[in-house]
Amino acid sequence: MGELRGFLEYDRKEEDDIRPEDRLKNYKEFHKELPTEELKKQGGRCMDCGIPFCHSGCPLGNLIPDFNDAVYRNEWQKALKILHATNNFPEFTGRLCPAPCESACVLGIIEPPVAIEMIEKYIVERGFKEGWIQPQPPAHRTDKKVAVVGSGPAGLAAAQQLNRAGHHVTVFERDSKIGGLLRYGIPDFKMEKKVIDRRLDQMEAEGIKFQPNTEVGKNYSIEELKSFDAVVLCGGATESRKLPIPGSDAKGVVQAMEFLKHNNEAVDGLHEVEERLNASGKDVIVIGGGDTGSDCVGTSNRHGAKSVTNFEIMPLPPEKRSSENPWPYWPFTLKTSSSHEEGVERNWSIQTKEFVKDDAGNLKGLKTVQVQWIKKPGQRPELKEVPETEKEWPCDLALLSLGFTGPEKSLGEQLGLELDQRTNIKGKKDYSTNVKNIFVAGDMRRGQSLIVWAISEGREAAHHVDKFLTGKSKLPIKGEGDLPTP
Repeated sequence: MGELRGFLEYDRKEEDDIRPEDRLKNYKEFHKELPTEELKKQGGRCMDCGIPFCHSGCPLGNLIPDFNDAVYRNEWQKALKILHATNNFPEFTGRLCPAPCESACVLGIIEPPVAIEMIEKYIVERGFKEGWIQPQPPAHRTDKKVAVVGSGPAGLAAAQQLNRAGHHVTVFERDSKIGGLLRYGIPDFKMEKKVIDRRLDQMEAEGIKFQPNTEVGKNYSIEELKSFDAVVLCGGATESRKLPIPGSDAKGVVQAMEFLKHNNEAVDGLHEVEERLNASGKDVIVIGGGDTGSDCVGTSNRHGAKSVTNFEIMPLPPEKRSSENPWPYWPFTLKTSSSHEEGVERNWSIQTKEFVKDDAGNLKGLKTVQVQWIKKPGQRPELKEVPETEKEWPCDLALLSLGFTGPEKSLGEQLGLELDQRTNIKGKKDYSTNVKNIFVAGDMRRGQSLIVWAISEGREAAHHVDKFLTGKSKLPIKGEGDLPTP
């Protein structure tokens, strides 16, 4: 424990942000740094709660009370070792994770929970600043070669773990730069790409080979892939869900990930923003209320959209937990992101019925209807339209943020892998597939999920791949990180 009464003495404190009107001028991160003394207080809010439910809330099994205590005691290097014991990339999760650990925090029952995610980010940033994060190449190399297909968080975690076990690891990525959705799905205002690049520099120095512009099954043959002793598939769930309603072929109806990827490439200087994907001066409607929809809102406002509207088919969530949603489960409560604060009209219980086109096939509006969810005991809620609530909205650009149905089938079919009903590749408990030396991890195995689950699956898959290759493994799995000696 840090300060025994810290949770009573100190209020939760979060970073201040640059004003929306100023941060909308660029794509840089906009959080203002907190002083060390304030961070120590935040670490001191961690309670002696007996059973730290934050552990079960975190898919990585992060040792949260331990690193909070180290921060409170100003032992930052120790805190970094504790954090890296279970998480390869806390600089990613500290920016992007929705923090299920905080939802499970015992203090959160009566007060705002400990600011775990923020503390995590400051620990790893201190590590980079002080030069504590250095390459850790293996002391000995095996003669085994491992291919990791996909360079998102699952692929990078698996690659780093397997490389540290001494295997020769090559990461294949079909895009022009490494990072997967970290690179092209996350706007720079949430995570600048230099954050990825500095970690990739470390991994390359450790001996990992990165091969971008390489799509297995297209410009890299399946036969070449089979030359590796083991293969780990981490390609993600990239098939976007469509909205099959009249007018869906209108020019101006765009998938959210196409919009976000194109803009990230433009920010990276690879090209200019195409008019088709430019929100400047347009009435933009984002259909879907999740994180990706929020990212579309923030990006559209940075383009200079005329208006930004957000549709969500679900009803307006409550401000606080309902009796059906008790602690420590994930709270289905109203969330307002920094992008929402920058300007958006949010609409709930609304369903899009038709995309309206002009004579040239360009999108000019949407037709909607209000809906309500009818609950019946023992049955799934039933969606019903509310009579006489039809409305037409002006719209030049509709961004579909409806989630993903699963991974693309092509690679799995070429490799002869079994798929489940959602087209995910069937992975066993040890992450193996029906083909002896092929393993699968992350969204490609479990479907669309959180970044912490991706890193967790990448780490655990690495453990089982190492065991497959050598008969045993010292690589940790969830909850088995080695704590530094006090």
